[in-house]
Amino acid sequence: MTIVSARDFNQDVSAAKRAADIEPVTVTDRGRPAYVLLNIDDYRRLTGQSSESFLAAMSMDDDIDIEFARPEFIPRAAEF
Repeated sequence: MTIVSARDFNQDVSAAKRAADIEPVTVTDRGRPAYVLLNIDDYRRLTGQSSESFLAAMSMDDDIDIEFARPEFIPRAAEF
């Protein structure tokens, strides 16, 4: 596992991202492990999330039928 100090991480985020493509990157704060940077595939594997697209995840099933209640009041024209 690659270990990077918080200072080095802030100075070169791109290098940490490249390293995270290969293996998890531990970011230390004052010499102690504080964060772990993972690529998205590793994160999804660890959390059990599927890799379906955001659009597919947010789409509704076609068989849902919603009926809205009709308002019980009758709107009238505004008086000026």
